[in-house]
Amino acid sequence: QVQLVESGGGLVQPGGSLRLSCAASKKFFTLNVMAWHRQAPGKARELVAHITSKGGTNYADVVKGRFTISRDNAKNTVDLQMNSLEPEDTAVYYCSFYGGPNLSSPLRYYWGQGTQVTVSS
Repeated sequence: QVQLVESGGGLVQPGGSLRLSCAASKKFFTLNVMAWHRQAPGKARELVAHITSKGGTNYADVVKGRFTISRDNAKNTVDLQMNSLEPEDTAVYYCSFYGGPNLSSPLRYYWGQGTQVTVSS
């Protein structure tokens, strides 16, 4: 059973920064898109940013210019650097991998358990 584990969440003041990291419990044979999502209380989960296997990135409009996604293909990790945080960024953040851990594995999404980010003074 492959698990994704997020780290780096916490409480930060408005204008502050946090860096989230996500790692898999085992190395993937095929790893395509890696992404970060978030879900605020009472709202649907939304895509924050994703990065392809070749490094192409895409961001939600509300985080463009403030968040940066990066990946380490050798380590199968994905990070999210979050700067200029706002109270509206408060949410549980989830990472996702699309791929397969073994050569014979069907490609599918794998999800982390989430890490809380709270932006408050």
